[in-house]
Amino acid sequence: MSFTYSELKQAIEDYTENNEASFVRNIPLFIRQAEERILKNVQLSLFRKNATTNAIVAQKYLPCPSDYLAPFSLSYVDPTTNDKIFVDFKDVSFLQTYTPDPTVLGKTRYYGIFDIDNFLLAPTPEAAYQMELHYFYRPQSITKLADTGTTWLSVNAELTLLYGSLIEAYVYMKGDPDLSAMYNKRFEESLIGIKMLGEAKEVTDEYRTGKVIRAKQ
Repeated sequence: MSFTYSELKQAIEDYTENNEASFVRNIPLFIRQAEERILKNVQLSLFRKNATTNAIVAQKYLPCPSDYLAPFSLSYVDPTTNDKIFVDFKDVSFLQTYTPDPTVLGKTRYYGIFDIDNFLLAPTPEAAYQMELHYFYRPQSITKLADTGTTWLSVNAELTLLYGSLIEAYVYMKGDPDLSAMYNKRFEESLIGIKMLGEAKEVTDEYRTGKVIRAKQ
């Protein structure tokens, strides 16, 4: 089973038996809140992305991508040796202590989050390295698509998305606590399945590690 955007909206109306105008108007919000809960509770390859950009010689800042949330890795190819160098993530205070004078150039060894728009590099790059950032980002919401549109979550985690949306819908409706608790239980149960996928099956090899076994409840 999977949902198009239209089918997901209709399912929310059907489960809640509510098609009141203000409720229907807020269904996209319920869906976005459910997507956000999934994003913050499970690591999926869906939420990873790569981007490349060139460092600027004698510039200690490297711009963050506009959809950046958190880093996985930063690397570059040393133009002299052709070796791939992975840059270590550190706190900005460490970087500023390590390179107190940003005008001193060198091969970049460390990076940190300077502000919402920029990384800080240390030492300041001596060459226009091509930097490759592997990072955590927020995928496009299904609410930004046409009614026939689908996303990875609506196809592969449709129950998690549905029950997450119903939880938010019942908060809005100030609905029956028992029914809301049941939807929350179903959401948590379905979340286990995609956590198994994203945090075990996607990152292991059954041939070498054997089957992933979920702990008994």
